[in-house]
Amino acid sequence: MTFFVVASAIKVFVVFNLIMVGVALLTLAERRICAWMQDRLGPNRVGPQGLFQPAADGLKNFLKEETYPSQADKTLFTLAPLISFVPALLTFAVIPFAAPLPTPWGVVPMVVADLPVGFLYILAISSLGVYGIVLAGWSSNNKYSLLGGLRASAQMISYEISLGMSTVAVLLLAGNVTLSQVIAQQQQGAWFVVSLTLAFVIFMISALAETNRLPFDLPEAEGELIAGYHTEYSSMKFSMFYIAEYSNMVTASALMATLFFGGWDIPFTTWDQTGEPSVLKTLLTLVAFGAKTGFFLFTYIWIRWTLPRFRYDQLMALGWKVLLPLSLGYLAVIATAIWFLHEQLDWTYGTPFALALGGVNLVLLVAVVWWLDRGRIVSGSTAEVA
Repeated sequence: MTFFVVASAIKVFVVFNLIMVGVALLTLAERRICAWMQDRLGPNRVGPQGLFQPAADGLKNFLKEETYPSQADKTLFTLAPLISFVPALLTFAVIPFAAPLPTPWGVVPMVVADLPVGFLYILAISSLGVYGIVLAGWSSNNKYSLLGGLRASAQMISYEISLGMSTVAVLLLAGNVTLSQVIAQQQQGAWFVVSLTLAFVIFMISALAETNRLPFDLPEAEGELIAGYHTEYSSMKFSMFYIAEYSNMVTASALMATLFFGGWDIPFTTWDQTGEPSVLKTLLTLVAFGAKTGFFLFTYIWIRWTLPRFRYDQLMALGWKVLLPLSLGYLAVIATAIWFLHEQLDWTYGTPFALALGGVNLVLLVAVVWWLDRGRIVSGSTAEVA
C-alpha cells in the first residue's frame, strides 16, 4: 500500500510538472512555427534561440497589475480561470504514456490512474472546462464577454456529442473503456486509425472545436467580441485561460495517439509488448508516445495558422447537420461490419480484420469527401442570388 501511494504521488508530481513545462515550451513552439510559416523569425532574443521567452512571459504575467471590473462578481470572476484550468490537468491522469516500469518494489504502470472507466472519465471531466469559460463571461458583466461564454457553451454541446459518438466505435472494437486495454487491442493487429479512419477524422475535427482552436475559436473572435470571454481579464488570470487551452491541446493530442495510433506502442515491432518489462522499454515507448503526441500538437498549430475562422452559422451547421448525423450513421455501419466479421465469419481482431474494416472506412471516407466537397450542407462564404 505504501509503495502504491508513493509511486502515485511521484507520478502525479512528474506528470503535472511535465505538462506545465510542456505547455510553456508549446507556446514558444507555436510562435516559432507560425513565424516559420510566415517567413519571419519569431522570438529569438531571450536566451539561446529564444528558449527563455516562456519564462519571461510568465514573469511578466506575475508582475502585471490585476484589474477587476467594478460591476463584476468578484468571487466567480476569480474562480473562473481555476475552473477552466483544473479539468485540463485532471484529464491526463488516465492516459498511459509508456510501458510499465520495473522497480525493486514491483512493476509500476506508467499511468497516473489506470481507471476501469478511463475514457468515460475523460469525457466527463473535459466537459467541465466550459463552465469556467461561461462563468468568466457572465461574471465579468461585459456583454461581449457574455456572448463569448454563451458561444463556448453552444459550441461544446454541438461538438461534444460528435466527439463521444466517434469514440463509441473504438469502444466497440476494443471491448473495453480502459485505455490500457485499448492500446493492448491495437497491438494485436493494426492501429485503429486503419480500421476506424472516419471515426478518427470526426474525432479530430470535434477535438479542434472542443479546444476552441482555429477555425473553431468563435468564443474569442477578436473581430466581433474584442477577446470574448476573457476580455476583462489581466495578469496571471488571463494566462490561466491559455494554459488551460494548451493543456487541453496536449490531452486531446495524447488521446488521439492513444485511441487511434497505438498509444505508446512502437510501430513495426512486437519487442515492446513481449517479454519482461525493462527500463529500456519504458524509455523507448515514452519516446514513441511523445513523438505521436508531438505530431498532433504540430498539426494543431499548422491548422491554426493555415485555415480562416468559420462563420458562426457554419460552425453550428457543421456540428449539427454534418458531424452528428455522420457519426450516428457511421456507428451503425461500423457496428454492422464488426458484427458480421465477428459472428458470421468468426474472425478475431488482427491484421485481416483491421484491413477489412479499413476497406469499409475507405469507401465511406471517399463518399463523405465527395458529398461535402459540393457544398451540399455547409455553404460557402457567398450565396447564389436568384
